[in-house]
Amino acid sequence: MAKKVLAAANNKEQKYFMEEEFKFLPDAIKEDLKTICIRMAEKLNCTFLVGFDENGDVYFETVRHEGDFDFDEIGAELEIKRLQKEELELFRAMELWYVIFFTKEGALAKQELMNRAAAEGKTL
Repeated sequence: MAKKVLAAANNKEQKYFMEEEFKFLPDAIKEDLKTICIRMAEKLNCTFLVGFDENGDVYFETVRHEGDFDFDEIGAELEIKRLQKEELELFRAMELWYVIFFTKEGALAKQELMNRAAAEGKTL
């Protein structure tokens, strides 16, 4: 399985994109993600992408604008590391959501939880 882009923001064109495949992500997470993408794209002067790698881990990518020779790759990496620390809980929740909804193992776990809840007369 290859990397999957979840969302991206471009500061030059002032556009934000969220992949339709992930529309069922909880609204609060979608809003946080939108804010993060736009803020990072503006701060780093680039296109900023967030996605899931082949293991379901959240990844970040910066794409500098064509002809932008002043792009600070080291500064961008440091800013991403800061973001990862500040938003650790959010990114862990996204990874858990991805595993549950997009992997075979997650589907089995979800089904087992639903079966247990049904046996107890509850719904998830």
